[in-house]
Amino acid sequence: MSPVPDCGENSYRGSDRMAGKRAVITGGDSGIGRAVAIAYAREGADVLIAYLNEDEDVAEVARLVEDAGRKCVLVRGDLAEPAHCRAVIDRAAAEFGGIDVLVSNAAFQMSHSDLDEISDEEWDYTFRLNVGAYFYLVKAALPHMGPGSSVIGSSSVNSDMPSPALAPYAATKAAIANFSASLATTVGGEGHSGEQRRTGSDLDSADSGHHARGKGRQFR
Repeated sequence: MSPVPDCGENSYRGSDRMAGKRAVITGGDSGIGRAVAIAYAREGADVLIAYLNEDEDVAEVARLVEDAGRKCVLVRGDLAEPAHCRAVIDRAAAEFGGIDVLVSNAAFQMSHSDLDEISDEEWDYTFRLNVGAYFYLVKAALPHMGPGSSVIGSSSVNSDMPSPALAPYAATKAAIANFSASLATTVGGEGHSGEQRRTGSDLDSADSGHHARGKGRQFR
């Protein structure tokens, strides 16, 4: 990508605000997920990064996490598959002994000028990854999360101001916002917090991503 986005590699300075915390970040190889992984590590957290297949990109993030003196675990695979979501959480629990923060950030996005261009398969895959993975990850993670832990869903300005060219993606971001609001109520009483983080349309379109299943992009 040109210009190369600033994910904090040379600018972010931590202050131990997450010392001893354990985080799971999906789509942590690039873009927003990469920036979150770097920031969390420099704030003192150990990090598990779930990613699709961008081995070189994620290796660089792992190096940055480890340079901050923190542990980094990498899990490769497609989060559109419920079993893989559960495997990611199982790995985090095994490696860290628990989870303090879950950031569901990985997403799939394609741009179309006409509704007829959107295939059934693309529609289904977009929801399976963007919304389904969020649900399966949260459901699997909650038994490993204690009081004060957090679940963060990556929503977008497209959730309530949708771009006509991003219909499937925008619809999933609205679902993420709604599900996050439900989580804040359903798990908040157990000492957890559920919240959404919204990105602007410039980040939605410019955030780097990689091909998923030969078409579109798995955005972060």
